[in-house]
Amino acid sequence: MSAVPVYRWRLAPPGYATVRQLRALGLRPGGQDVAAVLERRRKRRGPLIAYLYLIDRAKPVRPMTPARWAALAKANAARQICPNCRQDAGYRIPTSLGMCVTCTYPEEQCAA
Repeated sequence: MSAVPVYRWRLAPPGYATVRQLRALGLRPGGQDVAAVLERRRKRRGPLIAYLYLIDRAKPVRPMTPARWAALAKANAARQICPNCRQDAGYRIPTSLGMCVTCTYPEEQCAA
């Protein structure tokens, strides 16, 4: 494997893009290796790194099929069920809490 070029922040030549930039163009890396690295220096921690891919080797984003839409809807619905009380919370349950707000703070619900 050859060495990957490293560019400073905002100084990469045209033709490279991050995954987010590719997605905004309706593209995906498509299995290609990282073509370059973008580096931004920080004072207190190590450098901030972004991986760059070649735009001309990127492939189009795969379209959503009805089966994929159904699987996504099912996964989102499952994230609304509280594992403690088994009720539909009506919102996506935060992973930081692990259960609905009513189960997390029952004493506040009684006072209201």
